[in-house]
Amino acid sequence: MLGHHYTRSFLETAVAAVNAGCNLELSYGMRNNVFMHIVQALAAGNITLEVSPDGDVGCSQPSAPELLLYFLQMLRARVRPLFYTRLRLGEFDPPAMNPYSALGLRDVQSPAHQALALEAAIKSFVLLKNERDTLPLWDLGDRRIAVSAGHEASKRGPPLHAQPLSASQIVGPFADNPRVLFGDYAPIPEPQYIYTPRRGLEMLAANVSFVAGCKEPRCQDYVPAEVEAAVQGADVVVVCLGTGIDLETEAKDREDLSLPGHQLQLLQDATR
Repeated sequence: MLGHHYTRSFLETAVAAVNAGCNLELSYGMRNNVFMHIVQALAAGNITLEVSPDGDVGCSQPSAPELLLYFLQMLRARVRPLFYTRLRLGEFDPPAMNPYSALGLRDVQSPAHQALALEAAIKSFVLLKNERDTLPLWDLGDRRIAVSAGHEASKRGPPLHAQPLSASQIVGPFADNPRVLFGDYAPIPEPQYIYTPRRGLEMLAANVSFVAGCKEPRCQDYVPAEVEAAVQGADVVVVCLGTGIDLETEAKDREDLSLPGHQLQLLQDATR
């Protein structure tokens, strides 16, 4: 609220938030914690509280005891749902009653969890259009697939277990860049568990080719000639485009929804 100039201080923000029913703060730490100023608000004695529908003390000039009692009652009402939720989550149960207490490092990236993650990824894909029943791809055989990706992708070789390829080229900023595949607030993944579009397609019995086109999602330095050469004669062209955390995250909005830089031209060159 300070950033939007709705309030002028942490103290004002604390009072406004509590009065509005907000009972949880995502802060930058204890030193910059708005709700820690509630104690100061209680001690000030000159804050204004809104009149409640049932006629409780809410006038602009309550007495000090009335103000203290009203504010304490309000704080208890705000805190109660938080502790009720924590209670339902089992935070106050003995460890023996909490099934999550038995989890350890052996459960991290276990085969069962990897299989569940794969299932979740498959079920979360959204297919917006499938003209002429292009997907799914069957019987690739010796067909040549051109994958459009980018960002430093040309510096990485194919995975060791990939099928032997007679031509190794692919196209676009998201086809072989593990870093841009994860959004804002994502954990730091282990490389061995990351399958980029290029890595996944190279596991098929098909002739997959790749070039970067542009080396980063902003796609300012675009080389159309290498894209056109890579897709020439391809049976299937896969183009992977987007934005990623380099261009949009929390507090980093874009002015429009257009593909950044020369990505649209890359798409047109790869599919013409």
